[in-house]
Amino acid sequence: MVRVTVPATTANIGPGFDVLGLAFKLYNRITFERIEKGLIIKGCPEVYNNNENLVYKSFVVTAENLGKKVDGLKISIDAKIPVSRGLGSSSACIVGGVYGANTFYKGGLTKDEMFKIAAAIEGHPDNISPCVYGGLTASMIENERPYAVGYNISSALKFYALIPDFETSTSEARKILPKTIDFKDAVFNVSRVAVLLKALETGDMDMINISLDDRLHQIYRGTLIHEYDNIREICAEAGSPALFISGAGPTLMNITKDEKFPEKIKDSISKLKHKWKIEMLEPDNSGATVEVV
Repeated sequence: MVRVTVPATTANIGPGFDVLGLAFKLYNRITFERIEKGLIIKGCPEVYNNNENLVYKSFVVTAENLGKKVDGLKISIDAKIPVSRGLGSSSACIVGGVYGANTFYKGGLTKDEMFKIAAAIEGHPDNISPCVYGGLTASMIENERPYAVGYNISSALKFYALIPDFETSTSEARKILPKTIDFKDAVFNVSRVAVLLKALETGDMDMINISLDDRLHQIYRGTLIHEYDNIREICAEAGSPALFISGAGPTLMNITKDEKFPEKIKDSISKLKHKWKIEMLEPDNSGATVEVV
């Protein structure tokens, strides 16, 4: 039996659209067992208990890369990462399937090779790279090959996820983006990504507050998130304005050094129409792990 532990991730991180990603200590644990024949999937909604399940599809793709045929598999999923909330649930499924198949069939794939397979399945590497490597990553694609590098984050920084009781569609969040952008806006984002990476390393909150600004996606995607402006205002009034949309949303992520941040916003958040769960997420520096049990 093979068990894979995969972390939640946040992507974009303000100006780093489709580039930056960060892994957190919030995990899905996926177990793979050999059975006589057929496919059994436990621990997910009935609609996903079939061969269209993303964990299974990723497992099959990896098995095919290894020259193996999948026949007789039970998948058990213990999911703690919320679905369709912008915390990398799909990337966790993909990486879980890739890692699971590699160990299940004793494939001997390296972490870089599994990253390449997983990124190809997902279509973009911004969530996949921190899920595989852990920590804060920047990724890119050159000639259809994904690349990723890691950066350090100050241990003084705290990340609070504000997770709402509603979902947003990643496809809708893509559709709402403009086809072209102004050259000045491109320069605006490039400059802030460069500064943000250093600010996250040093823990400079003043610089983080400035460099989290973005002109490529959040101004558009924010319109899809109920109470987005309210949350921004509440965080700013609490003295912690460093807020960004996690992935395609609707989860909003706040960066602060203030341990009392949840207490400061709790009352104001509770008065909103939608319920927002406040959860502190600690960065995960290991990425996905696998064990034979």
